[in-house]
Amino acid sequence: MSSRRVLVTGLSSYWGGRLAQALERHPAIEAIVGVDVEEPQVELERTEFVQVGADHALLRRIVEAARIDTVVDTRLIVDSWGVSAGELHDQNVAGTMNILAACSGPGSPVRKLVFKSSAHYYGCHQDDPAFFDEGMPRTYPPETTLEREILEAEASVAEFAEQRPDVRVALLRCTMVLGPDIDTSHARLFSLPVVPMILGFDPRYQFVHQDDVVRALEHATVNDLHGIYNVAADGVLVLSEVAGLLGKLPVPILPPWGTSLATTLLRRLGVPVTPEMLRLLRFGRGLDNRRLKATGFQYRYTSRETVLKFAEHLRLHPIVRAMQEPYRYERAVEEFLRWSPYVKRPHGPEEQLRARIAALETTVGELERRLRAGASPAGGSRRRRRREADAEGTDDKTPVGKASVAVEDGER
Repeated sequence: MSSRRVLVTGLSSYWGGRLAQALERHPAIEAIVGVDVEEPQVELERTEFVQVGADHALLRRIVEAARIDTVVDTRLIVDSWGVSAGELHDQNVAGTMNILAACSGPGSPVRKLVFKSSAHYYGCHQDDPAFFDEGMPRTYPPETTLEREILEAEASVAEFAEQRPDVRVALLRCTMVLGPDIDTSHARLFSLPVVPMILGFDPRYQFVHQDDVVRALEHATVNDLHGIYNVAADGVLVLSEVAGLLGKLPVPILPPWGTSLATTLLRRLGVPVTPEMLRLLRFGRGLDNRRLKATGFQYRYTSRETVLKFAEHLRLHPIVRAMQEPYRYERAVEEFLRWSPYVKRPHGPEEQLRARIAALETTVGELERRLRAGASPAGGSRRRRRREADAEGTDDKTPVGKASVAVEDGER
């Protein structure tokens, strides 16, 4: 089914905010409602923000009142760095059950659910297959709190899908994400001067770019997807190769035995080492991504290109950060921009396109004006010098480049 009225959970998160921005570009989507306990972190044009947590009674009222036909749940915590066991359970297990309860009940208008999950569902062990496909179970029981909570969340989604066969359920298991806007334990690890490794291990790593994850969520929302889909870019890299692409030295500073003691010392130094990371640093993991591509989805970045883009971000981050002004949500301003009759806004896609073209033409015209204004004094000064030299019967032996610089300095 095609989505018309969409509810996005976790709107203040990177995934919820970016997805809402992407859905706003689809004219066929009539309404977008975003919910979260925190305010949005990105600028939104026609997404309606409701400040509410995962309270199933309140969420159900919103779903029924807005006649929501599609729910996209982006709240799942997939990185345990800095998160307590209680927070993991409340968000991943209890929160998921509340979202599903809001989609249930007699007369519920919900006909599609998109659930963002993680490749941590598969775990990480030495006997794992080279690539997990969506039908493969874990080879071992969950060994960390995060893995256990993700398994419980997915079990709730599977039970919901069984009880509500009239609802199309798409579950996306995302591999390790890298990008300039994603703060994860691995992103922090790769930002260190060297890349720590476990002595004797050089595991396989597979990545996916943050933009491709947003596009996968958008693809699952606007298309008729049903079932489980791995979200992972093409190609795998060994960790030493990842370090080389980042321009860093791989250093095997973690012992193969007694690793917990060594990582405790690293954590005290602020190095983000999680239980899931330790298993990846030993054994790595690969996902089969063919099923999602079979639906027409195309990745823009391979694993290698994702690492290279992240390396570029690490080099440019101090410069870009100094130039950027963070977005700040102000309810009064947002309500004025959305609802005031005095604000002129394009309605249809043609009007929006015309507005963007007009803005682009204004920008280009301003650049041309500045270029002309900056070029004409120097050019005019050179011509004056030549005329004066000809009139006096002397040769202007000063090199053109130096003459223009001298005149420009004088004119300043």
